[in-house]
Amino acid sequence: MNRLLTQPLPTLGLYIHIPWCIQKCPYCDFNSHAMKEPLPETVYIDTLLNDLQRDIEEWEINRPIETIFIGGGTPSLFSAQAMERLLNGIQKQALLAENLEITLEANPGTFESDKFADFRRIGINRLSIGIQSFNDRHLKTLGRVHNSAEAMRAVEMAFRSGFDNINLDLMFGLPGQSLHEAIEDVETAVKLSPAHISYYQLTLEPNTWFHKFPPSLPQDEDIYRFQQAGQRLLSEQGYRQYEISAYAQQGKICRHNQNYWRFGDYLGIGAGAHGKISLALPDNIIRTMKSKRPEHYLQQQDSKSSVKIDIAQLPLEFVMNHLRLKSGFTAKHYRAVTGLGMETLEPALSECVNAGLLIYDNEIYRCSERGWNFLDSILEKFIA
Repeated sequence: MNRLLTQPLPTLGLYIHIPWCIQKCPYCDFNSHAMKEPLPETVYIDTLLNDLQRDIEEWEINRPIETIFIGGGTPSLFSAQAMERLLNGIQKQALLAENLEITLEANPGTFESDKFADFRRIGINRLSIGIQSFNDRHLKTLGRVHNSAEAMRAVEMAFRSGFDNINLDLMFGLPGQSLHEAIEDVETAVKLSPAHISYYQLTLEPNTWFHKFPPSLPQDEDIYRFQQAGQRLLSEQGYRQYEISAYAQQGKICRHNQNYWRFGDYLGIGAGAHGKISLALPDNIIRTMKSKRPEHYLQQQDSKSSVKIDIAQLPLEFVMNHLRLKSGFTAKHYRAVTGLGMETLEPALSECVNAGLLIYDNEIYRCSERGWNFLDSILEKFIA
């Protein structure tokens, strides 16, 4: 198979993982750890910057970073001074795009929201606030450390601090939740007028407290009604669904997350951070992972691993990501980010179109409404 060496390579983002939280939520399967002692801000920032420098040198990165996403954990537990040193260090090491999107995940607790103005001052221009619910009973069940009043205050503080690009995370299908309560959460969120809302179903993930001790969830039929009603309300209020769980006002999609779904590249630094780097298409696309445990990461013990994506797996990897987007994909984009021709998606692609799971229109392949609800069935057809 011939390489496709034409430029440009895919868009490049940077994901930064800060793994500490005040406490571990019972539904959370992310690499997060409850604080047991003062946060090691200085040494962790030093390690992040060293990590980035090694990645840039090893992968010979000379493309501009278009987006930065600081996730966790609860990154807003770090001080603004630590974040400023991190961003200044990145600027010295990497080429940054002029219209750089910098997202910080934050919790609505008073301790974090009081820092919002300082976060905005140092250049963070997008805030993602983990609300989950505006119902105090549900917040307690979810193990959240904030209440509904603090959630409302946090959004108000974010706007007052100069953020005009704010995401709110909301869950539905919560233990004991009614349709009225699910809709009330969405109504409260849209009244606050954030630019972006992530609206997703609570799932009981392996290696979580909820998976070990499952709470009683609403019936599947009720959860589907919650989802449909919430989506309808979001659409009526001007929030366009562009991804399975993402809804945005005009021009306010999350560019960093969209890059993931479009099979773009991203460096991943921090404990447990993942990355994907295209060195040559299609035969040298690398996935990376850093040590998960913070103490190992800080000590650089088995600090990183990398694996080359098998060319035979590229079609599945591409559709598994891209079909999450309502906008679908073109043959041109598939070739640009994988280096493969459209024949490598056959016969699965034609089978899905003929079965009404995918629609081909104006040179774009995208999920039909039926396909959107049976995405797993579509992906099974592309398994090599």
